[in-house]
Amino acid sequence: MGEFGQAFAAAGRMLVGLDPELLEIVSLSLRVSLTAVAVSALVALPVGALIAIARFPGRGAAVSIVNALMGLPPVVVGLVVYLMLSRAGPLGELGLLFTPTAMVIAQAILVTPIIMALSRQTVADLAEEYGDTPAALGVSRPGQITLLLWEGRFRLITAVLAGFGRAVAEVGAVIIVGGNINHYTRVMTTAIALETSKGQLGLALGLGAILLAITLAINAFAVGIGHVARRRYGG
Repeated sequence: MGEFGQAFAAAGRMLVGLDPELLEIVSLSLRVSLTAVAVSALVALPVGALIAIARFPGRGAAVSIVNALMGLPPVVVGLVVYLMLSRAGPLGELGLLFTPTAMVIAQAILVTPIIMALSRQTVADLAEEYGDTPAALGVSRPGQITLLLWEGRFRLITAVLAGFGRAVAEVGAVIIVGGNINHYTRVMTTAIALETSKGQLGLALGLGAILLAITLAINAFAVGIGHVARRRYGG
C-alpha cells in the first residue's frame, strides 16, 4: 500500500473509531464558529435591517461599505485583532491572545459584514413589498425592524448559514490570533494545514472529510430553507 493509501486507511480508522484527538478538534471548531456566528447575528441582523429601512445622510455609502467588507482579507483581520489583543495593544491586559475567545472575535468580524449585507437586502426587498403599510398603521421603527426580520426569517437563516460556512472554513485569521496550540486552540482548518506540512496526512484527511461533510450539510440545509422561503413568499 502506497503512502496515500496508508493515509486514507488511517483517516478511515480515525473516523470509524471516533479518534479522541479528531473529535476534540472538531468540537472546538464548532464551538468557536457557532459562537462567532451567534454574536455576529445579534449585531448584523438588526443593523442590516435598520440600514435597509432607515433614510439618513450617507446611507448609500454605508451600504457600499458593508458590501465591500464582505471581502475582508482574513489575514488582515487576524493581524488587526492580534495588534488589538497583544500585550502592547489596547486590549492586551485582558490576556485574550492565543485563546478560543480571540478566534471567536476574528471570525465574528469576518462574518458580520456577510450576514449584515444579506439581511439588509432581504429586509429591503420585504420593505418594498410592504410599502408604507406598517408606518401607516403606527408601527414604530423598532417594531418595523422586528416585523420584517420575522417575515424574512427563512431567507435570513440562509444568510446566517452563509456566515457559518465562512467561519468554519477560516484559517488565516484564526491561526494568527489562536496560535494553533494543541488541545487548546487547534481547529479543523489550522490542524489540516499543520498536519499536511508535517506529512501526517491521516489526521488531515480525516478532518478534511468532516469539514467537507459539514460544508455539504450547510449547503443542503440552505437549499432546503430556500425552497421553504420560496413557498412562503412565492417566486
